[in-house]
Amino acid sequence: MKKLILLATILVSTLGIAQEKITEGKIISKQTMSSPDAQMNMQLAMVGEMITTTYFKEGKSRAELKSPMAGNTTSILNMGTKEMLVIMDNPMVGKKYILQKIDNSEEKLKDVSVEETKETKEFLGYNCKKYIVKMKVQGVDANVVIYATDQLPSMGKSAAQMGNKIKGFPLFSETKVMQAGKEIIVKAEVTEIKKEAVSDDKFDMTPPAGYEKQEVSAGM
Repeated sequence: MKKLILLATILVSTLGIAQEKITEGKIISKQTMSSPDAQMNMQLAMVGEMITTTYFKEGKSRAELKSPMAGNTTSILNMGTKEMLVIMDNPMVGKKYILQKIDNSEEKLKDVSVEETKETKEFLGYNCKKYIVKMKVQGVDANVVIYATDQLPSMGKSAAQMGNKIKGFPLFSETKVMQAGKEIIVKAEVTEIKKEAVSDDKFDMTPPAGYEKQEVSAGM
């Protein structure tokens, strides 16, 4: 169960209104997990709904994920310096941080396949284009359907992992993976977008006091 919750956190933190182009502000999204397998679905229900608040500005982003069972995970990215800081405070790993360079070289992206389709759908008043993605998350094959709008900038850990092949920010995604022979479905949907000023302090890449450095594992 602990391994399952940790995978859920990684997947998620992999993871409109008046339809003007916004370059600075805040996005709130919710993530849920389910499975066609009844027993697995009961375990996933214990994880509960997860909420992510993403702040963005000038090629920088900060995603704060809060989960009743998995604790808090914050991911800060600076696309200008190609750095990412992940701060974790949860029951499984304790207080840890990962500070690493973003590697979106061709070699790193060889296992990431992104198909841009002609299909579109509207979410919160924004017209979104459908993408079909195949990639690995912690060494696990993942099939992802994404609906993204180019009225918001590409940002976040998932954008870095996909080499910015997705044009804009996903307002909806559905990820399917196999875990212990059972299918897990992770859905993420943006519920609110707000244009507002964001303090530069949100994007400080200094690891917080009291957190231990964690080495990066394969597939991160």
